[in-house]
Amino acid sequence: MNISQQRDAVRPRARGTERSTARRAELITIGRKLFADTSYDALSMDDIARQAHVAKGLIYYYFQSKRGYYLAIIQDSVADLVTFAASGVEIQPVDRVHRTIDSYLRYAEHHQAAYRTIVSGGVGFDAEVHAIRDGVREAIVATLAEGAYGRTDIGPLARMGLLSWVCGVEGATLDWIDRPELPRDTMRELLVKTLGGALRAVEELDSGYPAPGPARRAD
Repeated sequence: MNISQQRDAVRPRARGTERSTARRAELITIGRKLFADTSYDALSMDDIARQAHVAKGLIYYYFQSKRGYYLAIIQDSVADLVTFAASGVEIQPVDRVHRTIDSYLRYAEHHQAAYRTIVSGGVGFDAEVHAIRDGVREAIVATLAEGAYGRTDIGPLARMGLLSWVCGVEGATLDWIDRPELPRDTMRELLVKTLGGALRAVEELDSGYPAPGPARRAD
């Protein structure tokens, strides 16, 4: 087979891979909405296929099982949220705190179904999904620690101070997207100020973690 023939053989496979990737992403988008409103146990594969307007076998083809489909949805949503919140690594640490909070709120505002699924695990309780959510919390804590202290290897008191703030933010953000009575800018500034209070409390208990000075508003 010459070089030209090799290229012609590769091109159909490449196009097929692109179509498969796009189809998989489309199914994940549909699944985010389904599992945000209905518990894992309440949805059968027949229900999912009917609401997604696809053959059940297609879901098995991409995800092997309902469980595989569900976890793929959660993991994809988690990757998006962490990427959004961790953006802005090129700016100063204190400004990055503002950017992190603003990006977090933007994600929740524009991807409400995915955010609810991440934070609450959909409707019902799922230990494995909650473990993924805990990983998100740790990723956000690390991002905040980098912004506030310039490092991620922080002690247990500083970590708990940031983690308690993150857990509070989850509940407040869920309420905010359900009842968006505050503009995002106001919500962001409120969360920035409450984070400042948490950081000052950490500093009072451990002087090795001084609270950063005032930061500029996020763009």
